[in-house]
Amino acid sequence: MIVLHYTGMEDGPSAINWLANPESKVSSHYVVEEDGQLIAMVDEDNRAWHAGRALWRGITNVNSASIGIEIVNPGHEFGYRPFPEAQMQTVTELVADIVRRHHIKPINVVGHSDVAPERKEDPGELFDWDRLARLKLAVAKPGARLVDPYWSDGAFLLALERFGYSISDGPAAVRAFQRRFRQDSVDGVIDGECRALLFALLIEEY
Repeated sequence: MIVLHYTGMEDGPSAINWLANPESKVSSHYVVEEDGQLIAMVDEDNRAWHAGRALWRGITNVNSASIGIEIVNPGHEFGYRPFPEAQMQTVTELVADIVRRHHIKPINVVGHSDVAPERKEDPGELFDWDRLARLKLAVAKPGARLVDPYWSDGAFLLALERFGYSISDGPAAVRAFQRRFRQDSVDGVIDGECRALLFALLIEEY
């Protein structure tokens, strides 16, 4: 797996210092600065402590199965903003390289909020998932001819769990899904558009 994060701190140097500090008990394999600079922090052969308590498609020890990429951005707490072009270019190239070398499927290139929806919001609704999807590095948002299956809310959550999410906190799981596949409206409400998007995703083969 690849798990994408934002640093969620006021600036890049503070985030890098925190990730490099053993007392923080958090780490990542890579950090991508806003100007596109790439910093290797932990060798890919070693485990980095970036995901915390997480779940994705039956994987419960995400740290042991993933490469973590921290993307410098202040996050929702400190003034969330779009990711600059130079930064997204480096992220895209890095993800492409890791996917190629480790044969990672697009379904397993995820955000921190995907694997820990009850705790995390990153990389958030401003992250350009479409850019990765166009290169077949991540799952694409379904396009035309969406069909609402008219599931109950409970059935939607079960379908969301089947797709890969933890549904221990239902509204949080819905918001995480929306941050990936309906970024213009992240309200935690299950509606026809959400049902249609998830239905389209489930009938694809990943």
